[in-house]
Amino acid sequence: MKIAMCSSEVVPFAKTGGLADVAGALPLALEKEGQEVIIIMPRYKAIDTAKFKLRKLNSGVLTGLAGKNIRVYFIENEEYFNRDGLYGDKKGDHPDNLDRFSFYCRKSLDLLQEIGFKPDIIHCHDWQSSLIPVFLKTVYSRDPFYKKTRTVLTIHNIGYQGLFPGEEFPKLGLDRSLFNMEGLEFYGKINILKGGILFADIINTVSPTYAREIQTEEFGFGLEGVLNKRKDSVFGILNGLDYDIWNPQNDKFVARNFSITDLAGKAKDKEDLQALCKLPLKKGVPLIGIVSRLAEQKGLDILAEGIDEICNLDIQLGILGTGDLKYHQVLQEMAAKYPKVISLNLKFDDPLAHKIYAGSDIFLMPSRYEPCGLGQLISLRYGTIPLVFKTGGLADTVNSENGFVFACYSKTDLVKTIKKALSAFKAKTKWDALVKNALKGNFSWDASAVKYLELYAKAKKK
Repeated sequence: MKIAMCSSEVVPFAKTGGLADVAGALPLALEKEGQEVIIIMPRYKAIDTAKFKLRKLNSGVLTGLAGKNIRVYFIENEEYFNRDGLYGDKKGDHPDNLDRFSFYCRKSLDLLQEIGFKPDIIHCHDWQSSLIPVFLKTVYSRDPFYKKTRTVLTIHNIGYQGLFPGEEFPKLGLDRSLFNMEGLEFYGKINILKGGILFADIINTVSPTYAREIQTEEFGFGLEGVLNKRKDSVFGILNGLDYDIWNPQNDKFVARNFSITDLAGKAKDKEDLQALCKLPLKKGVPLIGIVSRLAEQKGLDILAEGIDEICNLDIQLGILGTGDLKYHQVLQEMAAKYPKVISLNLKFDDPLAHKIYAGSDIFLMPSRYEPCGLGQLISLRYGTIPLVFKTGGLADTVNSENGFVFACYSKTDLVKTIKKALSAFKAKTKWDALVKNALKGNFSWDASAVKYLELYAKAKKK
C-alpha cells in the first residue's frame, strides 16, 4: 500500500507535542510492515538542513530520509515557514496560520503529482492538514490522479480546531457554498478541523474511549454533532510507544537494567531515585512518581486539593514537570512542609524522567481528560503501577489487573484510590502480580501499525 503521511510536525525534525511523536513513529512501524510510506511536512526555520542531510528537490521542496528508506518531503516557503515557532510565538498564534497551512495542504497535493506518488491513503493529522480531504473532494475532485486515493484524518486533541475569521474564507479558494452550517462554518468562523471531519473518508483518534468521548457534549468542543453524523466512520486506535527508547532492559539512564524475569534491578533503581531526590532510603515505603505538565487538565486541581492529606500517608512523591504558576506554588509550599515526602523538580529533564518511570512503585496520572496518554504506557513498560482517572486512553490501558482506576473525578476518590494502592503495595504477592501484568502488556507501535492498516483497508472500500 502507498501511504502519504501529512503532518505539521514530525520527530526528529520538528516537535511541539505528542503529534510529532506519532507522525514520526507510525511511518517507521508501517515500513516494518512492508508498506511504502512518504512523509510531507513544512520546512520550518528550526529544521537543520545539514544535520538531516537534506537536499533540494526543486525550488520549493527539500527532501531527506527517515527510517530505512522513507522519503521525507519538506515544503518550503520563506514568507510562511522561515520564522521562529511552528504555530506562534510569545505573542500568541501567528496571525497568518490560515494562509500558512492552506498553502501547505495545497502544495502537498501538488507535490504528490510532481513526484508521481499516487497514494492509496493520505493520512492527515489534526487541523493543520485537515484541508487536504476538503481540497481532494472539491478542487481536485475531477483529477484522475487521485481517483483511487482515500483519506484518513487522525484527531490528536479535539480542543485544537483551527478557527479563523469568516471573512478570510475566500483565501481558501473554495466555493462559497461550503461556508455554512453543513460545511466549514462554525459560529461565524472558519473551522478547519470540522472541514476535515466532513470530507475525510475515515476519522480516527488516539484511543477507542476518546473516540466515543468526543461524540459527547462534555468532550466534543462543539463538534460532537458533526462527529455523531459520521459515527460509522469514527474509530479509535491507541498510540504506540517507542520500545527502543523506553526499555528497562537497556535504558542507559537508569542505574540498573531489569526485565520481567529479573526484577532485582528495579529495587536498585528505586534506591537510586530516592538518593537522587534526597528522599529517605526506605524499601517499604511506596514511591509515587509524577512526570507531567502541571496543569488542571492533568489532574493538578484535585491533586492540589488533596496534597496535604496525601503527604500524611506513608508515601514518597517524586514530581517532575512545569506548568501553571499556581500549581508550582502549591507544590513548593508542600515540598517545604514535607521535605522527607516530596521531591519537587520544576523543569524538563529527560534522564530524570527515565529514572522516575523505572524507580517509582506507583505512577500517578489523574488527568481530567487524556486522548491517549503516554505516561501510563511508559510506566507499564517499567513495571511501575499506574493510578489513573477513567478517561480516554487511560481507561483503555489501565484496569484492576495492571493498575488502579477511579471513576469519579474528585479529590475524595483520588485519595481513596491512593489508599487502596498503598494497601495493595503491602501485600507482596498481589503487588508482584500487578508488576508482572504491567510488564506483560504490549503497547508497541508494531501493534498499533497493524490496526492502522486495517483502518486504511476500510478507507479504501469507501
